[in-house]
Order: sequence, then C-alpha cells, then structure tokens
Amino acid sequence: MNKQEKTQEIDRLLSMLNANTKIYLADCSSLSVEKVNQLRRSCYDKKVSMSVVKNTLLAKALERANDSNLAQLIPALKGQTALMLTETSNVPAKLIKEFRKGGDKPQLKAAYVEEMIFIGDDKLDSLANLKSKNELIGEVIGLLQSPIQRVIGGLENKFKGGDEAAA
Repeated sequence: MNKQEKTQEIDRLLSMLNANTKIYLADCSSLSVEKVNQLRRSCYDKKVSMSVVKNTLLAKALERANDSNLAQLIPALKGQTALMLTETSNVPAKLIKEFRKGGDKPQLKAAYVEEMIFIGDDKLDSLANLKSKNELIGEVIGLLQSPIQRVIGGLENKFKGGDEAAA
C-alpha cells in the first residue's frame, strides 16, 4: 500500500468514525476464515458494518477524529482488529456473545457507545444488556400508558356495573 492509498484509507476510516457514535473493536484472530465470513454475514443480517482494518491506519484516524475521546481506544489496537459500526448500541455485543455459543472466541477489545468508552472483553455483558433507543422509548410509553389504562378500565367497569344495576 503506497502513501496515497494509506491517506485515502485513513480518510475513509475517519469519515466512518465521525459519522458513528457506536463503534466496536473486536479481535477475530482466533477465528478461521470461514468463521470470520460467517460473522460478517451475521453482522450484515443485523445491519452492522464490519471490516478488518490495519491498526496503524485506524490509530491515525482515531487521533484525528472529531471526538477526542476516541483516542482512548488506541491502546486496544493490538493483533487483528475488526471494526464494527452500528445504529443500535447493543447489537454487536449480542452478536459476539451469540457467536461464542458455537465455541468460537471473538474477543471484544474496546467499544465507544454514546460517548462512553468500554475497554476489555469483560465489558461484553454490560454492552449486550444496554437498551437501544427504541427499547427505552417503548418502556417510557408503556409507563405513561399504564395509569391511563387503569383509569379507563376503572371507568368501563363502573359504567358496565351501573348499566346492569339500572336494568
């Protein structure tokens, strides 16, 4: 790869990093090519962008990113690195956990989710249990609807009971 190609790749990585607030770095070096391709297909099915990147180029992109907190991910860049980008914060963590059930061991190196940094594979469960924006909105709507439904149910019972008494 010549200098111009490296510069283009850094710029491409930089634009991807600046456009995403949910970034995962995983180590897939223990996986066979077949298993990596299987993981890629799973990522594609779940709308997660996954690409294996050169650590040195990714480090330069992380240093130049709009969010200076991303530079905290640089120490995790050892060995083979798969960059995973997503719209839903917990999907890559769930994919890695699901993939491990088959006996394969992709490792979580680090993650940047909604301005928070997670370093190390021990954070995988925490990330998998994060709720997505849509899940949180659904819970809030459910909580708001609950008292209203009780009032409506009580009124319906009162009027049904009142109709029977009048008859």
